Parts: sequence; structure tokens; C-alpha cells
Amino acid sequence: MSIITLTQSAKDRINQLCTENNAFAVSLNLKGGGCAGFEYDWSLMQDNAIEDGDEVIDTEHGKLVIGKHSIMFLIGTTLEFKNDIMGSMFDIQNPNAKSSCGCGVSVNFNDDIFEMPA
Repeated sequence: MSIITLTQSAKDRINQLCTENNAFAVSLNLKGGGCAGFEYDWSLMQDNAIEDGDEVIDTEHGKLVIGKHSIMFLIGTTLEFKNDIMGSMFDIQNPNAKSSCGCGVSVNFNDDIFEMPA
């Protein structure tokens, strides 16, 4: 079972990005900042940048790598790539998000995601 679900459009875009940029993978992480508290951080990466504990999802001609520190925030997420009149972007449907900004880059989480189980 993967941490997140990739739609075919997301897989296709990841494959395209990796091929066009001679990259091993597209990386998705969360970092502090943005108007909602955290923001999604995207980058291209080479295989020597993968760390123990990172989640690696094969997309046929590329990979999506989720940083180990971001996994708990992204469990159950669906990633889709949209291309419409407003532009093109990865659309992240994250069930753990309490709120997000209008641009879809910044997100906040329910406090219970930070609590350790008893």
C-alpha cells in the first residue's frame, strides 16, 4: 500500500518531468511556512539524494519521493495533475488537512496529527 494515491494524470506528469529534466524523481515534502502554516515543497532529485525512510513510488518512467518527515502528513492523500484554462498544477487532496490557502500550496493540519498514540 502506498502512502498516497497517484492518478494517471499525476503519473504521466511525473514521468514527463523526470524525462525532460533527466531527473531520477520528483520530490514532495512539507516545510514550515506559507499563509496556512505549512507549504508543499516540490523539487527534482537524483537517486543519491534519497534517504533511508523516504517513500519511493514508481511511476514507470520516473518516481515520486516523499520525504520521511512528511509521510505522516500525507497518508491517504490523492495526487492529481490538472491542466485547464486557469493553468496546470498538481492538485493535492489531503484528508489530514484542516485548512488550505486558495492557491493550494499552503496547508494547515488538525492538531491530533501531532499527538503520539497512548
